[in-house]
Amino acid sequence: MVEHTAPIAELNAVTVGSAVVDIIAVVANKDIERLTLQNTAASFLLLEPGRKIEADSISIHTGGGAINTGVALSRLGFAVAPLVKLGRDLNASKVLETLGAEKLSDRLVCRSEHHATGVAVMISAHDRNPSIFTFRGANTRLTPADIPADAFAGANLVFVSGLSNDSADCFPGIIRQAKAAGAFVATNPGIRQLTSRREAFLGVIGAVDLLTINKVEAATLLPGLMAPGGAAIAMVENACPLVPPSVDLPPLLRSGIGGGQADLTLPAFMSLLHAQGPRYIAITDGSKGAYVSGEGRLLYCPTLPVEVAGTAGAGDAFAATLAAGLAAGTSIAEAMISATINAASVVGVVDTQSGLLDRATVDARKLSARKILRVQTWG
Repeated sequence: MVEHTAPIAELNAVTVGSAVVDIIAVVANKDIERLTLQNTAASFLLLEPGRKIEADSISIHTGGGAINTGVALSRLGFAVAPLVKLGRDLNASKVLETLGAEKLSDRLVCRSEHHATGVAVMISAHDRNPSIFTFRGANTRLTPADIPADAFAGANLVFVSGLSNDSADCFPGIIRQAKAAGAFVATNPGIRQLTSRREAFLGVIGAVDLLTINKVEAATLLPGLMAPGGAAIAMVENACPLVPPSVDLPPLLRSGIGGGQADLTLPAFMSLLHAQGPRYIAITDGSKGAYVSGEGRLLYCPTLPVEVAGTAGAGDAFAATLAAGLAAGTSIAEAMISATINAASVVGVVDTQSGLLDRATVDARKLSARKILRVQTWG
């Protein structure tokens, strides 16, 4: 049975982050070599200098965190205004064309007179997890002056994706401003932001309702959480949900979160982060599923089997759909199932947006997906 919530069409959202034009080249395995190291998990694509490499396809799409999440929320029924910075070039026109096609407002789009619109070039081969060359351009140049005092007025949901350079310096102000406006505040920061501006990030996550990170980003955050002034580990261990030992536990509940000099169980890590303020915390583990902690419980949802065409954008789809559900009052388990379905649909296509589903399609796919997406709960 599909859970009924408040009508999402009544909700408004602002997405903050990058806008880029994605150029995606899909190359047959036989036409490009891959080197995999035996002693690490790293693999590398080998490109021969001066050689033309045949591609199965080369396509151009609009992407970037703010646009991907904006399109996801729009298709789920939200009225969305992305807060992004573009140049004045043909790539900016491509982004604006997408806003119009997806019924996204351009009222918060900023323009740079001196910096080009961001571009990403993706090379996809073998496991279809693309290597990405990124030119961030105007995406790095957001300033406080670009953010109107009423930017988040009337927004039920503000979703902040990864920010870098000057734009990342705006993150604390954006979070505070969104919270003051009464919005449900969600963020999915990038690893560069968590490493170069960790203290500033941790200084405002008390105002965040939903924090979504992957397991590598979680390990990056751990040392800062355990530094002097962080929450006491003894308190955290006592507060975390009880997870009985079992050989059937999902991967991160067996391995925990590694931070180099220290490791924590997943429940303890979640509790350590909760002590900093976020209501909900989601940690994604790629094809191995996702975990959400909130309301005194820890939940795990596996992934749906899918033929992988491209992994780019799957994290944005999951995080945005999860935020949409929680902001609309859906239960954690139902929001996780919806997010997993939407992310699986994106993995099935090469670009970051054509696989994003509308609300009716997500609800319809739940009927068959429930046999696979059995959410486990502890606490």
